Amino acid sequence: MKFRIEKDSLGEVKVPSKALWGAQTQRAVNNFPISGIKMDFPFTKSFVSSLGLIKDAAAKANLRLKLISSKKSKAISKAAKEVWQEKHHHEFPIDVFQTGSGTSSNMNANEVIASLATKYAKVKVGPNDDVNMSQSSNDVIPTAIKVSAHMDLTKKLFPTLDELIKTIDKKAESVKGTIKTGRTHLMDAMPIDFAEELKAWSSQLQHSKNMLIILEKKFLEVPQGGTAVGSGINAHKQFAKYFAQELTKLCGNKYVSSKNFYHELSAQDCSVQLSGELKNLAVILMKISNDLRWMNSGPLAGLSEIELKALQPGSSIMPGKVNPVIPEAVAMASADVIGNDVSITVAAQSSSFQLNVMLPVIAYNLLKSINLLSGAMDVLSKKAIRTFKVNNKNLEKSLSKNPILVTALNPIIGYEKASAIAKRAYKENRPIIDVAAEETNLTKAKLIRLLDPSKLSKGGI
Repeated sequence: MKFRIEKDSLGEVKVPSKALWGAQTQRAVNNFPISGIKMDFPFTKSFVSSLGLIKDAAAKANLRLKLISSKKSKAISKAAKEVWQEKHHHEFPIDVFQTGSGTSSNMNANEVIASLATKYAKVKVGPNDDVNMSQSSNDVIPTAIKVSAHMDLTKKLFPTLDELIKTIDKKAESVKGTIKTGRTHLMDAMPIDFAEELKAWSSQLQHSKNMLIILEKKFLEVPQGGTAVGSGINAHKQFAKYFAQELTKLCGNKYVSSKNFYHELSAQDCSVQLSGELKNLAVILMKISNDLRWMNSGPLAGLSEIELKALQPGSSIMPGKVNPVIPEAVAMASADVIGNDVSITVAAQSSSFQLNVMLPVIAYNLLKSINLLSGAMDVLSKKAIRTFKVNNKNLEKSLSKNPILVTALNPIIGYEKASAIAKRAYKENRPIIDVAAEETNLTKAKLIRLLDPSKLSKGGI
């Protein structure tokens, strides 16, 4: 590999000759060979794109304020646009685990854009004085977290969440009237309509979406303009306002300036709140996945209430075995999201005085959670919920022998008598109606009416 020599305030650095980045980026590459996870990682691509959007909007705002020449501003915007269009993401080689303010990633963007802009403007465009004009890493990175998270929420997570809800509701409609044994503590309980079990899932998901929509709005309030500590030093008093306007034009979302820059630079409240709700969504998906696994268990020695579509062989040694691979994968993704929330919580505690110093890992884990959940919901919807079949014979067989149906006789014969009937039916492995007919003076016709699972699933007396 051929190199060129670049300089910064610390001296000379060897940089790959074809790289668009400069000395500060190269120092970060040399200093942080920690995880191998780069800032252009698939989960964090939107973060790099958001840096391009920020630099583009800043250049336009600075031009409106007459702080930069038209030639330089247009060249910076052109170069920044190429970054937010993902044309140069390979030029962002810095490890996620870097300087806590994200200064290295901010300078990476500044240097790449400055190199391109210099070529376009045919005059020297500086990474600090021009591309980073009116900005600091301390407001750029928190802004990038908000812009990228909002981007992935609205373009990835919400569409897959909506589709999952829609798929579950459609499946519920198709199984409406199918009565199955309810379960509490994993034990037989009163019968329920299968549709109601599925609608409980979609209700959970809808409640989570409602909360996410509330949180999403907070990510449209950006701290750009607070610069180093929140005072706005070295930025024009109108910069924050103009920046928000220009970012709105670029993204199509109504961005506004944060009401308190000191708050937004020194803390990551919004990230913690969003991560908390993403964790809740992960818990919901894990519950749905585990329900599917239990209902699919068998096919002979388990519940075998449903049959998930066979997607791949389930064992390298047991021929013919098929496993519930989609629910398992979704459960693992959910577990990872729960872990991400812990990382974000710990990182958010590293807010001392005017700055949080774990911003890159917050960005990484937040975007990772959004993307994991988006992918998980997509496969759960398409490859599990939409395609599973109901084993009606097994449902009916379980219902006919369910001794808990005797609960409906409590108002007539009393709890103690009903309990004795249930125990005998279970012990003798007989239908509850047959045992109740022998133990009470109720006719079999009346017992059939009283213990009709379909009616019992609707509740009431």
